[in-house]
Amino acid sequence: MMDWLRRRLFGQRAQSIHVGAASEPLPGTRVVHGDAAIDLRDVATEHAGFLRPDWTAVFDWIDTLPEDRRAAAWLDCERAWLQQVRLALGPNYRLNESERAFLVSAQPANEAAATLRFLATTEARICRMLEEIADTNAFGKEILMIFEDQDDYYRYVGYFYPEEGEFAMSSGMFLNDGCGHFVLHGAELEHFEPVIVHEMTHSHVSHLPIPAWLNEGMAVNAEQRLTRRGADVWSVQELEAMHRRFWTPETIQEFWSGAAYLRPDEGSELAYDLGRLMVVGLSQQWPAFKAFALAAKLDDSGAQAAHEHLDVDLGEFVRHFLGQDPGQWAPDPARWPQAPERGQF
Repeated sequence: MMDWLRRRLFGQRAQSIHVGAASEPLPGTRVVHGDAAIDLRDVATEHAGFLRPDWTAVFDWIDTLPEDRRAAAWLDCERAWLQQVRLALGPNYRLNESERAFLVSAQPANEAAATLRFLATTEARICRMLEEIADTNAFGKEILMIFEDQDDYYRYVGYFYPEEGEFAMSSGMFLNDGCGHFVLHGAELEHFEPVIVHEMTHSHVSHLPIPAWLNEGMAVNAEQRLTRRGADVWSVQELEAMHRRFWTPETIQEFWSGAAYLRPDEGSELAYDLGRLMVVGLSQQWPAFKAFALAAKLDDSGAQAAHEHLDVDLGEFVRHFLGQDPGQWAPDPARWPQAPERGQF
């Protein structure tokens, strides 16, 4: 999740939490189930000191197992990989586990337990809020990595960035590379609760081929509804004026394609805010919005699904929303110089 000025970061469901239970290294990267085995190092590369498994190869191995063993085998692969991640981060880090989540961090035991409880509660609340939009059937557990050191964080996430380019700063992101997980850097739980909500929302909609604006709009909306966020830098009136100045029939194509979220200037912040506002406006009729979100496609930024399920022209909707003059405001993939972004920043 990118954060040009954005990240001003500041009761639970019963479950079993094992803090420190997995703090000793597992015997290597070999996972065995019955007569079948896989060594993650045989299907992985190494980047910046971190093991990067080819999760497609892992899935192929999982598919060779009896169906009733596959979920357990996938969990064992996650554990084996996460042990290697925590070893790469040094002796201060531990791998902790609850019924619903893995946590790699250097947190003391009591803070790790609180984080795991927050993860479980947040997952339940997001699923209740999104209803059928949320995927609740995937293998494995939620995975959260909290990096104490910002340099370690960027060393890890650098694998997912192009080699060259200028990018907005990041305080956390959801990485859907086959084994979806989210990563943060920070110290105190209350400071990154909004980031956890945001990234976990991405996790639960990662099965949908939706455009970045819808993906990020739902995540920011969840963040604002489920956490205590700090005061905005700008007033509502200032934001409205900034939106009107920035968005034109030309720049709006960056919003539809998702490129605006990667801008290193105020365009990234405004894209996040406009995505949120679009989701708030379009979701007033919740059943219709759910049908739209389940049908929206990346290649046209959801335009056809909006017509079919919301009876809305996205171009006219955003133009009226921004109070702009008539023009070519609708998604126009022919004008996108690059493939559209899915979000999950």
